Amino acid sequence: MDRQVIPFTTRAEFQQHLSTCLSRAEQTLQMFDPDYAIWELGSSATDAQLRRFLQAGGRLQLVAHEGRQMERDAPRFLRLLKDYGHVIEVRRTNQQLRQLTDSFCIADQRDIVRRFHSDHFRGEAVFNGPADLQTSLERFLTIWIESGPGLYANSTGL
Repeated sequence: MDRQVIPFTTRAEFQQHLSTCLSRAEQTLQMFDPDYAIWELGSSATDAQLRRFLQAGGRLQLVAHEGRQMERDAPRFLRLLKDYGHVIEVRRTNQQLRQLTDSFCIADQRDIVRRFHSDHFRGEAVFNGPADLQTSLERFLTIWIESGPGLYANSTGL
């Protein structure tokens, strides 16, 4: 499959590309969003995709500003965290990073779905474009390093 860059502007397109990104992931998923409010992490379809990925040996790293949305609306994700806590790490940003408003999911350092601002659906999906991901990978690593422990399977308060 050749490199694809696909712009999107709607919630449905975002969900479709995110689903494609999750289904293509084999080794790593790195995600950042202020609160994951529109990611549908609690949906049965997303749960099935993440379980397949994790059962096959994948590792998930997720960073958010806060987790109230997930705690309230994504009980399936909390169960997933309980079942696969050994390969899922969730972090919470510190106060200095709270101004960050973009949103992205990186799969295997090859695919990305990103919204330019978390309040809007405008963004792009890039599949088979590892060279396009370098800035986002560095950004995720910086956010990850600057963030602290977050949500755990047996506690709340991401």
